[in-house]
Amino acid sequence: MAEKRKGARSIKDIPPDILEKLNRGEIETANLTEWLAVDQRLLLENLLLQNNRKDYLKPILENVDQLKKQTVNTINETIGIGLLHLAVKNKDDEFLMKLATHPADLVRCWAAYTIGRNNDLKLKEKLDKIQSFASDSHFGVREICWMAVRPDISKNLEESLSVLSEWTMHENENVRRFASESTRPRGVWCEHINVLKQNPGLGLEILEPLRSDSSRYVQDSVGNWLNDASKSQPEFVVEICDEWLRESPTKETQYIVKKALRTLKK
Repeated sequence: MAEKRKGARSIKDIPPDILEKLNRGEIETANLTEWLAVDQRLLLENLLLQNNRKDYLKPILENVDQLKKQTVNTINETIGIGLLHLAVKNKDDEFLMKLATHPADLVRCWAAYTIGRNNDLKLKEKLDKIQSFASDSHFGVREICWMAVRPDISKNLEESLSVLSEWTMHENENVRRFASESTRPRGVWCEHINVLKQNPGLGLEILEPLRSDSSRYVQDSVGNWLNDASKSQPEFVVEICDEWLRESPTKETQYIVKKALRTLKK
């Protein structure tokens, strides 16, 4: 098994041959620095040329150029939505399937948006299809995939919490973490879910099964979820943390509680 690349600490230190492979979509980014360094326009062009879809390039790039705020995430989303619309228009399901299993993590991120922004899919269908992205080995894909479906989760909160509560029992820690991270009241790089800010108790069907999860990745998400809630409903979070410590005095629960109360104990 090949040793995992660590990646450069700054963009200027990325070897030219590595950057070229990243922009050709031949390898995954090894860290956030590389993720930010990839030229998504060039990656898109190479992807489309490699798959004989050159006609898709111009309309997507026009949409990217029209973005008022061009960030890695807005470009990512715009490319994903553009690929979705063109694939639907051309009945090109074969191409969409290729994106979902592409070697390049950023291409798989685009694929996540082709699911999350597909209005022909019902919520349950979207969540079922996004689960493979939630379990992806790459950190970037795991972050983008919950962002891709979060608007639907927010609009259909009761159904979403019901579906995702089942994910808390999944054997894959990344899937369990998705259940918590995608429903955070405030979250990162996304709109808040105001209902959960005001009534965080609705999220207990997600949080309770994870209160002593063995995975630090999951623990961090649950702690952050409750820390989000503490900013609008501090008494609720204090009560839940006290209850958890009484009923589940494990080192995992203690870690989660410490993270959950960090804002209140400043």
